[in-house]
Amino acid sequence: MTSSASPVSREACVARDSVDPLRGFRDRFIIPEGIIYLDGNSLGPMPRAAVGILNRTIEQEWGRDLIRSWNSAGWFDMPVRLGDRIGALIGATPGQTLVCDTTSINLYTAIHAAIGLRPDRDVVIAEDESFPTDLYIVEGAMKSVDRPMKRRLIGADGPSVQALLDRKVAVAVLSHVNYRTGELLDMAAITRQFHDAGALVVWDLCHSVGVVEIAFDLHEIDFAVGCTYKYLNGGPGSPAFIAVAKIHQSAAQHPLSGWWGHAAPFAFDRDFQPDPGIKRFLCGTQPIISMRGVDAALAAMEGAAVAALRQKSLALTELFIARVAALLPGLDIVTPRQPSLRGSQVGISFDRGYAVVQAMIERGVIGDFRAPDLMRFGFAPLYVRFQDVWDAAEILAGCINSEVWRDPRFNRQLDVT
Repeated sequence: MTSSASPVSREACVARDSVDPLRGFRDRFIIPEGIIYLDGNSLGPMPRAAVGILNRTIEQEWGRDLIRSWNSAGWFDMPVRLGDRIGALIGATPGQTLVCDTTSINLYTAIHAAIGLRPDRDVVIAEDESFPTDLYIVEGAMKSVDRPMKRRLIGADGPSVQALLDRKVAVAVLSHVNYRTGELLDMAAITRQFHDAGALVVWDLCHSVGVVEIAFDLHEIDFAVGCTYKYLNGGPGSPAFIAVAKIHQSAAQHPLSGWWGHAAPFAFDRDFQPDPGIKRFLCGTQPIISMRGVDAALAAMEGAAVAALRQKSLALTELFIARVAALLPGLDIVTPRQPSLRGSQVGISFDRGYAVVQAMIERGVIGDFRAPDLMRFGFAPLYVRFQDVWDAAEILAGCINSEVWRDPRFNRQLDVT
């Protein structure tokens, strides 16, 4: 959607909402009255169906059927079944994706496996502006292998992939969408660059899965990881996912050889024999109640094509950027204006940003803040309306123009920002 097609009034936004092909999906989620929720890039809202599904899991499957539910309720196969459903969202054919563990654990697993697939190389590339845990996990994975590894950071050790890429690089760990700026990387082109140099890539999809079109198979992605509690709405701390290309599965080594990854887990063999396919990337018993939250969340997305989600996402972010620029022309919007370079969030740099976000929350607009000065607003197309975007921009402008940071209560630091 181009800026010329953006609604030019609140009334036009309401009219746009009335013909939005995705408008019915909002009713599948619990959005409290009077709240404009722009923090789905951190934690998605609860699907309405989740309460019933979780109650059934607790009361019937666990409470009455007990251990029989591993078979009768399909508990044991949930990582694969849910994984294939997420695989469909990222363009991966069945048998390449699992829902399991946490993003950090899956990232460690993927990096360790990728390094092992390139035994003659000793460099890992990452981004200086990665979400910090990605860098911490890179450090740990590098220490876990049997040879000294070196880290090169895009932005600190060189300005670009081209400046750092050579035949010593084993793997790169890259965020598809930058968690601060919302910048979207060209996954196809970058993956091709690394493959041409004989290196592998692990993609972090936390801020793109469910709102950006991803072509895992078409673009020959090696490894991908991501969480399910942002745009996928699986609930706080819901299990993450890992995707591993079939071409790598038989040779890749999981650093944690747990019994769920065994070729025959109920044979109870003394020695470990990995599953020949994607299940080798499982480790131990998975959190079934939390997995049911993911089940409910994926059900709430059924019928929404990723292409349609992406189209609306770009329209929402473009409207917000245009309105903020019109109302507050001096404000520093750090998110790219070019649609092809933008994910589904908008970041604004402002030295009093923390207080502004707190004041906006009091006024019913929930976003979040990342130190030292970044206000973040996520636009989840399943439930965010154009009228919400218009109102949020007005409230943002009102908070800044009234200098809300002069009120001490908006400067009180909370543990989670």
